[in-house]
Amino acid sequence: MGIKVGIVGAGISGLLACKYALSKGYSPIVFESKNTIGGVWTKTVETTKLQTPKPLYQFSDFPWPSSVETAFPTQNQVFDYLQSYANHFDLTKHIRFNTKVVSIKYEGPSYEEIQSWDLWGGNGDPFGKKGKWSITTQNLFNQSIQMEIDFVILCLGRFSDVPNMPEYPKGKGPEVFEGKVMHSMDYSAMDYESARNLVKGKHVTIVGFQKSALDIAMESSIANGN
Repeated sequence: MGIKVGIVGAGISGLLACKYALSKGYSPIVFESKNTIGGVWTKTVETTKLQTPKPLYQFSDFPWPSSVETAFPTQNQVFDYLQSYANHFDLTKHIRFNTKVVSIKYEGPSYEEIQSWDLWGGNGDPFGKKGKWSITTQNLFNQSIQMEIDFVILCLGRFSDVPNMPEYPKGKGPEVFEGKVMHSMDYSAMDYESARNLVKGKHVTIVGFQKSALDIAMESSIANGN
C-alpha cells in the first residue's frame, strides 16, 4: 500500500491533493461528507457564475474544454469541469463519499519530544517514522470506522458548511424580527424555484458584500422583476 495520505474534502483542493499524491506514488484516501465532488460548487444560486476569468481558474494540466466559450462560466459549467478533471485522472475511486470525518488524533511521540526536534518528523521526513494519525469517520448509516493514516491533508476550504452568524445583544436579534432570517448557505441549499419564491415580493436586506451576497442580490432582483 505504501504511504497512506488521508485527504478531508473532495472540492477543488481535495481533488488536486489526491491527484498529486498519486503522482508521487502515495495511496490517497479522500473523505467526502457529501455524495459528490465539487465543494462549494455543489450548492449555489441559479445565477452564480465564476467571478474569476476562465484562464485564471483552471488546472495547469487540464484546460477548459473548447465548448466553454464564455469568460465567466456558469456554476453548472464549473461543476462539469471538475467532474471531467476527476474522471480524466481516475480520482473518484479514491474517494469515500457520504463519509464524514468526526475526529483526527495524532498517535506518536509526546509534545515535549516533538518540540525538541530540529527537523520535521524528527529526521526531515514529512511523514515521520514514529507516529500515525488515527482518523475516525462516520457514514450515512452512523457506522464509525477508525483507521491509521501516515499523513493528513485538510481540504475543507474557508466555509466548511458552518455558517458564520453574527452575535446580537439579547432582545435585539432575529427572535424579535418579524421577517425571516437565514444564512446564505441555507439559501443556496434550496432548489432554485423555492429560493426565488422565498424572496419574490419581499423587501430583502443582505448583510455582506462578498460573492454570495452579490449572487443573492441578483437573485432577489430577478425574482422581483428589477
